[in-house]
Amino acid sequence: MMNLRKFLAVFFLGALVLTSCSDDDDNPDPGTEEEVITTMTVTLTDGTDPVVLNFFDADGENGPIDPVPTVTGVFKANTTYEGTILLLNTTEDPTEIVNEEIEAEADEHQFFYLTEDLGITIAYDDMESDYVNSEGVAFTSENPVGIDFTLTTSNDTGNGQLRIVLRHELSKDAAGVSDGDITNAGGSPDIDWTFNISVE
Repeated sequence: MMNLRKFLAVFFLGALVLTSCSDDDDNPDPGTEEEVITTMTVTLTDGTDPVVLNFFDADGENGPIDPVPTVTGVFKANTTYEGTILLLNTTEDPTEIVNEEIEAEADEHQFFYLTEDLGITIAYDDMESDYVNSEGVAFTSENPVGIDFTLTTSNDTGNGQLRIVLRHELSKDAAGVSDGDITNAGGSPDIDWTFNISVE
């Protein structure tokens, strides 16, 4: 009888472990998928006067140290800016360039540049096919990534906001996603920050 009880106990414990592993595979913890990002620097230039948006979160978490955002410069009306984004993890020594991981996993990442203010329009300037994976094999898809982009201002002037989101393991083929619409993207956020901007 004792042996039977031991057998059943081991059997149910094993079943529980197998079930837990299966659940982990089907529903991975989003926290384990996120990149650690302490610094985001977005540089936009029209060839003369750059606008730099910077975000620094020393602990790279929603933790005790508050993020510090800065915006240097103002946008000019009726102007096109070439934009590029740099992500760093300064908790590593040496500092990790997170862009390298995003490029190597270009099929799993996409930036979204969201604003409804001041008639600003934004277009992607890079695609998955611009990058290679960790084995050095080029991606073939023309889905956007968004490390490089173009921002164009309109006649409107004043103050507004620009939200920048990086999603990981999103649905790149979902409706609107390739055009920068985040509505159906899904996935988990690696970073999500809104900057206050001005157009003169």
